[in-house]
Parts: sequence; C-alpha cells; structure tokens
Amino acid sequence: MVDQQWTGVRRRVVALGARADSGQVFGSLGHRWVLEDPLSAAELAELEAQTGARLPEDYRDFLTGVGAGGAGPAYGLFPVRRVQGRWRWEGDGAELADPSMLARPFPGHGPDPESLAALLAERPEEEDFDASEEFDDAVEAWDERWEAVMFAPERTAGAIVISHVGCAQREWLIVSGAHRGTIWSDCRADDTDLAPLVDDDGRPLTFAGWYTTWLEAAELTSRQ
Repeated sequence: MVDQQWTGVRRRVVALGARADSGQVFGSLGHRWVLEDPLSAAELAELEAQTGARLPEDYRDFLTGVGAGGAGPAYGLFPVRRVQGRWRWEGDGAELADPSMLARPFPGHGPDPESLAALLAERPEEEDFDASEEFDDAVEAWDERWEAVMFAPERTAGAIVISHVGCAQREWLIVSGAHRGTIWSDCRADDTDLAPLVDDDGRPLTFAGWYTTWLEAAELTSRQ
C-alpha cells in the first residue's frame, strides 16, 4: 500500500502544469510538468533485484504511487527506466552513480579537510608561469589530481543522482548506509564537497521532504 503522504500528489503536479503561469517555476521548462507512469510492484522488485539494494521507503512509494520520474525539483526528478532489459536512471549526470555499488554503504564523508585544503592551495595560478602552455599543462595535471580525489567512485557508493540543478550541480539520494533516505547536494564542480540538504530546523532532508517542499513552493510561485 502506498503511503498516504503521496495521496493526491500526482493530481497536484498535473494541475500545476495546466496553469498558464506554470512556466514561472524554476526548471519547469526542463521537465515540462510531465510525470512518468508509476512502476508496478513487479517492476520495482525487478529494479531492486538488479541493483541489490532496497530503495528508501518514501522513494519506493513515490515510484509506485506517483511516477517513475519527471516533474520535480530543479530540472526534474530523473526517471528510472528499463532499457534493453536493465533498469537505469536517466538524466544529466545520472551515469555518475555506479549501479553495482548501490548496496554498499554511502561513506557520508569526503577527503580529510586539511588534505583537501592543501590540494586546493596547490592549484596553479597563471601569474606563476612564464608561458601560457606551461600554465595549461599545470592546470590539467592539477585537475586530474582533484578529480581523482573528489570524483572517486567510492565517494558516492550507495547513492543515485536524482536531479540536475544546473551548472553541473546535482542532487543525490542515498540508498544505503547510515544516511539512507536523505538527499545530498553535489557542487563538486565548484570545488565544494558533497553535503546533506537540511530542512528549516536543520534536520537532514528526506526524499519525501525534498519533493513535497518543492511542490508546495511551486504552487505558491505559480499563484503569484
């Protein structure tokens, strides 16, 4: 049985999309208020069997009671689809998540802050080089070191990308480990580590809180 918190949510999203001013909501031109059809219980079971991980309960209920993706925060909730017999999440950056690592606990912490600060301090500055070619080579070498640390696959084990915020910034849903069920912001493209999203009271934001907060704000925006 689908949790009552999702009762009427699909209808509310459809109603929002039908409003003449719905385009005022940030990111709506990306998802266009379209919701995928919900997954059946059998499809959800197949998805979880393939990934080896049980998805957070509120997300499971959303997938089977509201939709398998589409209209949602930012440019939309990444849809999960079966492609050539295998399930996968689709969207800008969805491939950053490794489906084979979803059952592994999400680490919840990044590199040692002091080590990270030291690496940032070593980033090349153009004024330190006599030739632009030398500077470009140094930047390329530093970028490789940075990406090896910040984008190591182990950093996002037990998590899936579910939304693109823009400018290579994304949001992840943690599916395994102590942080299971929470949403994390990914601004690593701006040299900022992954960090949990929190509500107004400073508590970790769950999938349900993340989605319903967006929906309520979208309804207010379209009324203004």
